[in-house]
Amino acid sequence: MSPAASATTTETSDDAYRATERTVPTRSRERASWDRDLVHSVLDEGYVCHLGFVRDGAPVVLPTLYARVGERLYVHGSTGSRPLRGAGEEAGLPVCLTVTLVDGIVLARSAFHHSINYRSVVVHGTAYEVTDPAERATALDALVNHIVPGRADDSRRANAKELAATAVIRLDLEEVSAKIRSGGPNDDPEDLTLPYWSGVLPVVPAYGTPLPAVGLDPAIATPSYLTRRGEM
Repeated sequence: MSPAASATTTETSDDAYRATERTVPTRSRERASWDRDLVHSVLDEGYVCHLGFVRDGAPVVLPTLYARVGERLYVHGSTGSRPLRGAGEEAGLPVCLTVTLVDGIVLARSAFHHSINYRSVVVHGTAYEVTDPAERATALDALVNHIVPGRADDSRRANAKELAATAVIRLDLEEVSAKIRSGGPNDDPEDLTLPYWSGVLPVVPAYGTPLPAVGLDPAIATPSYLTRRGEM
């Protein structure tokens, strides 16, 4: 599928990230934005990112969970994870982190102009391991609450053994940009009379009914933050 020319252009506000050589796209530049609020909205809506780095001279990309706290992203994993060990070095670990939200499948009359509507964020920078206990606690609570708001206070927090097995890295939001595509297909004029359906199939997230764990005390009611999530 090729990128279609139709796009939503977001104006860059005064409160924006600085565009750099790495955050200005080489294609469909009109879709790019450095607006801080837009970047934050995409990051706050998603919760799975892809973390890219170089290991032994070869690129590696890992899917993982993240959370935003102000102008920082936190990513957690095992202390045995090689990229997280690299972030613990004094120089840190150069990374590229991406988040993508899919809003629709765009079906054109021609196969070439099929596309998707999306909102994405790309962050370049150096990741560092978080070692301060207070910051680690903040980051771990943020990671839990980002997935299910209110959950950190409604569960047992990590004990010393679990904390020893958990690494947290931070990545500052400095070199960052968003890119979005919205709207319908970009059919060529000569294709408009072809007998093929053309339009957008919306894609929206949906949450089902919470399923209690085996052996859960039936007296423990489903938390309201879960039932509300299922109504979204």
